[in-house]
Amino acid sequence: MNYTKISEMKYERVSKDSVIREIKDIIARTEKANCGKELLACRDDYNKLSDYVGTMARLASTRLNLNSRDEFYTAEMDYYNAALPEIQMYDIKFTKAFLSSAYIEDAKKELNPLVITMMELSLKCADERVLEEMQEENKLNQEYSKFVSELTYDFRGERLTLGALRKYMQDSDRDTRKEAYNALGKALGENQEFLDGIYDKMVKVRDKMAKKLGYENYVGLGYNLMQRTAYNKEDVRVFRENVLKDLVPVITELKEKIAQKLGIDEMKLYDDNTYSEDDPKPILDAQGILDAGKEMYHEMSPETKEFIDMMFESDAFDVLPREGKWTGGYMTFFPVYRQPFIFANFNGTTADIDVITHEAGHAFAYYLGRYDMLPETQLGGMETAESHSMSMEFFAWKYMDKFFGDRADAYKYKHLFSALAFIPYGVIVDYFQEIVYENPEMTPAERNEVWKDLESKFRPYMNAQGVEYLEKGTRWQYQNHIFQSPFYYIDYCLAQVVAFEFLRLSLEDYEGALKTYIEHASRTGNFGFTDLIKMAGLKSPFEKGALAKVASMCRELLEKLG
Repeated sequence: MNYTKISEMKYERVSKDSVIREIKDIIARTEKANCGKELLACRDDYNKLSDYVGTMARLASTRLNLNSRDEFYTAEMDYYNAALPEIQMYDIKFTKAFLSSAYIEDAKKELNPLVITMMELSLKCADERVLEEMQEENKLNQEYSKFVSELTYDFRGERLTLGALRKYMQDSDRDTRKEAYNALGKALGENQEFLDGIYDKMVKVRDKMAKKLGYENYVGLGYNLMQRTAYNKEDVRVFRENVLKDLVPVITELKEKIAQKLGIDEMKLYDDNTYSEDDPKPILDAQGILDAGKEMYHEMSPETKEFIDMMFESDAFDVLPREGKWTGGYMTFFPVYRQPFIFANFNGTTADIDVITHEAGHAFAYYLGRYDMLPETQLGGMETAESHSMSMEFFAWKYMDKFFGDRADAYKYKHLFSALAFIPYGVIVDYFQEIVYENPEMTPAERNEVWKDLESKFRPYMNAQGVEYLEKGTRWQYQNHIFQSPFYYIDYCLAQVVAFEFLRLSLEDYEGALKTYIEHASRTGNFGFTDLIKMAGLKSPFEKGALAKVASMCRELLEKLG
């Protein structure tokens, strides 16, 4: 099968007026539909148009992320930030027309019930009353993206991107780590006014939007925007309590053993990602990692072989850091072309391998469902999407000698430990946002105190004392999700528990577990999160005792690997 190279995908600016005219025409036909079949045909036309709009907007965004100095795509994103919310107003009108049709019950007989649920949920998330706020939020997100893309850090006489600085933040030498963290803190401190200011604007515009739509605050709207239909805020609070009760004590005990092994009296922020005196590093350069990744997926299964060949044929990786390139990493999908793309910033650390496993896990799930995923749900909620990527990380364990040679077990140790320790951190990010959005008038100093308090509860084994600026409780300011993807982070935590379940299964029967995983990923949002877990025969993250068993399993594995 032939695929289009990412760089050769044709881009054209979406004409807002033309798209709105087309949607209006679809709405008119929807209102005149004489049967369920005609109603479904209108939905098909609408989804095809949405795929086109989404593809063009994602191409513009991705190409700007690749080079934030590109004036053409800067202008394009300025255009979309204003145009897309206006188009979304007509998306709402179409949804209302579809759901209110006299033939909706006939159409429902041919649709997955989740489609209707997502349509109904979308009506709770946007309205003409909040058009101005939606445009303002887009503008602020773009301003923040440009800022973090261009921000560099002064380290030993060089100006480094955050991606490049992270290499030193994970260095085996403690003084180097501390110096790198202080370089990070110094740069953030110099830009404190901007960071506090733009986040304050984001919080207030989101709060205003939520209240205009009838919510008490942004928390409810944020949950709906994340398409959460299988669990709610109360479920998340129970999950947090389980983390505090079952995971934090075990992680604290394990961290204390690490400190003893390293000869550290008290773990600091810059020690948090260090697990041995000489952390494992990839034995390959960037191209070698990509080549080894291709070899790994060739060996893993026929499905992954076909997938990775597509990724290389379409040049669907951009992994080298450079000035002007956005600092994060992600996978995106271009619906018109039915192709995924992976964006990253290799820095010579174990994080480079996570790109080949985690982000490729996302891409693999999209590849599996490229022709039959539901347009309204894609891969479902983000917790479902993250379960694909985090689980793939563990299925790749079998092949880690390709990347780390005789230090493969050292990598597995660090990977497992950091995955376990991540959950309390992820809970902090989520909890912090809930408190902030329930109290939108908080001052920057009050927000910092909230962060410090949460860290003392969920990560009692370390602190940021002695790290310039970050010791003030500002660690949250270099977590992009807090600014741009509200309430995303708990999805990582829930997905991590699912991934641990797949790890357990893979250690018992690798081939059987991989088959179950591929089936899980192939369901591509056709079912809710908790239903998908049951169908895969896994334990729910909300199940009583689930985290205690996770802690026990991880402790036992770490003892074997350490």
